Amino acid sequence: MNCLSSVMELRQLKYFIKAAELQNFTDAAAAVFITQSTLSQQIKQLEDELQLPLFDRVAKRVRLTEAGKSFLPYAQKTVRDAEEGRDMLKDLMNLQSGTLTVGTTYGLTNLLTKAVLDFSAKYPNIKLQIGFGTTQDLLTQLEQGKLDMMLSFMPEQQSATIQSERIFSSCLALIVHSDHPLAQKKQVNLRQLSEIPLLLPSAGYSIRNYLDSVLQKQQVTPNVKMEVNDIHMLLQLVDTGRWATVLMGSSAFNHPGLKVIKIIGAGMTREATIAWPRNAYHKRSALALAQGIASYAMDYHVGDL
Repeated sequence: MNCLSSVMELRQLKYFIKAAELQNFTDAAAAVFITQSTLSQQIKQLEDELQLPLFDRVAKRVRLTEAGKSFLPYAQKTVRDAEEGRDMLKDLMNLQSGTLTVGTTYGLTNLLTKAVLDFSAKYPNIKLQIGFGTTQDLLTQLEQGKLDMMLSFMPEQQSATIQSERIFSSCLALIVHSDHPLAQKKQVNLRQLSEIPLLLPSAGYSIRNYLDSVLQKQQVTPNVKMEVNDIHMLLQLVDTGRWATVLMGSSAFNHPGLKVIKIIGAGMTREATIAWPRNAYHKRSALALAQGIASYAMDYHVGDL
């Protein structure tokens, strides 16, 4: 089942994928800008073509049948391949049109902002779609073909679905307001984190998972006063001067009131990487943006503390 029947229309597959994602025909129809009756009719035609039900209709919700679960990855691949072919043809227009979808973790916002300003000036007709998320959320989107590229503090790797390349290194750091009692320190050790009132990112952020792993190895219990699942809000709270946090040093850029203090010890450095879907067409616009990101990483030495 590597090739779906040409009788099936791409729009039917897109409607099916959206309905599978939202588990509601009305919500799915709104998301693709058609009426609920049209979406229901198109999915019914798809089920008739396959001669199998793809959804169980339960009250106002729908859920995939076993056949639907098996069919979904093939539908996603067919739509993704068609979109990659379209993008390849658009690239032949010398970066004069098209859309580039980029995912990033918060700690790389400043670097991406600088690169985007240059990119949009040079290629004003390329539409950029930028989304933020945890590394795991972005990886899932990348594997599903929803992103063209992603920036994160994920180790450089080559897997069956993902390939990534290093752009710079950044140190794990204690971040405080310039009026905080520790603001004059140039460095602290890991064990001091058990004494400092901390705000930390919630579980699920790669930085939190990484920090927990390092602390566990060193048998250090941090003094956590609050967990926040939004890095921007976390830094705003730290900016009040009442608390400190632990993030990558690059996270504090564009926050002039904050001070970055290096945490000394083994395993305090992480690599920032650009990741791509493996074996997928790399848009010329994505390659151009990646080049700009790498250039700024080199010029600004964003990993140095």
